[in-house]
Amino acid sequence: MARDRKPSLTRVRTRVHPRARLAAAAVAALTVGGTTLALAEIPASAADVAASAPKGHDVSSHQKNVNWPSAKAKGATFVYVKATESTTYRNPYFGQQYDGARKAGIIRGAYHFALPDRSSGASQAAYFVAHGGDWKADGWTLPPALDIEYNPYDKKHGCYGLSKARMVSWIKAFSAEVNRETGRRPVIYTTTQWWKTCTGNNSALASTHALWIARHGSADAGSLPAGWSYWTFWQYDNSGSLPGDQNLFNGTVSQLKKFARGY
Repeated sequence: MARDRKPSLTRVRTRVHPRARLAAAAVAALTVGGTTLALAEIPASAADVAASAPKGHDVSSHQKNVNWPSAKAKGATFVYVKATESTTYRNPYFGQQYDGARKAGIIRGAYHFALPDRSSGASQAAYFVAHGGDWKADGWTLPPALDIEYNPYDKKHGCYGLSKARMVSWIKAFSAEVNRETGRRPVIYTTTQWWKTCTGNNSALASTHALWIARHGSADAGSLPAGWSYWTFWQYDNSGSLPGDQNLFNGTVSQLKKFARGY
C-alpha cells in the first residue's frame, strides 16, 4: 500500500521562538485565478505572520480520526485533507476528516499526492475530483491542491523519471483537468528546491496558481519558485499544536474566506 503521509520535506527542524520580534510587512495586492488577496510583500517569519494570520494544518490517514472540536479550540481556521494518491489510493479517513472539519467550523480543502510516473496528469486529476477533490463556492471549501514533491518511493528518481519539460506538461495537464471539472485551478504545494530541480524553475504556472510553499526549520518561507512573488500558504513545520503539519495563510480570515469562495 502506498504511504499515506506527506513525507517530511526538510529533515532539520528548528522551532521559531515565540518571542521573536514582530515586524510590519508591506502589503501588495495579488490576483490568482480571479481572487485578489492582500499578501505580505516580503517573506515574513512564522512569528510575524502568526501574530495575525489564520493558523491551519494538513492531515492524512496518519492522523486517523481527528478530534476536530479540539483542533478548532486550539486555533485551527483551515485544514487541507489528503484525498487521493495516483489513481489507486483513497484516504480511508477522508470522510471523518473532511466532513468533521466542516462541522467544527473549520474551512477545509482536499489535496492529491502526485505520482507522475504512474499515470497521466489528467487521469490523476479526474480520480482526485471524483474522490473528494471537488470544489464549490460555499466559503467553506478551499480550492483543490496538488502535492508535488520528491518521489518518496524511489529516491534515485526524485523527479519520477520525467524530464523538466515533461514534468511541467504533467502539472499543466493535471491543472487543466481540475479546472475543467471544478472551475478552480489547483493550489500547488511544493518546495523551491524540488521546483528548481524537476521543472527547471519554470515560471509559467505562477500567474494562475496559488503557491503552498513547504519550508521547515526556518524563520521564514525563504526564496520562492520562479514567477511567484508571494506564498498563499506556508507549511512551516511537520508537528505542533494542531494535528499533522503546521500551516499559515498569508492574509486575514476574511481574505481566507474570499479565497475559498473564489472571488
